[in-house]
Amino acid sequence: MSAPHHALAARRWRIAIALTMAVVVLYFGFILLIAYRKALMGSIVTPGLSVGILFGAAVIVVSWMSTWVYVRWANRSYDPALAALKAEGK
Repeated sequence: MSAPHHALAARRWRIAIALTMAVVVLYFGFILLIAYRKALMGSIVTPGLSVGILFGAAVIVVSWMSTWVYVRWANRSYDPALAALKAEGK
């Protein structure tokens, strides 16, 4: 594999790892709140909606958004750069 391929692959991994770590930190933060702040998570925002349910839904939405960010980046940057490298024959 050529140096441009390695550079492109390294960039892809950096972005993937950064987004993954953001979601992991958010998820484990949510779990720690459940474990150590039960009263907060059980607080009612509106009838039928607790802070815990709201935060849980936020974890899911942020996970979807991180996937959307990665796919958008891949479609706009990674895929064209990879196609250009393949066209050059490198």
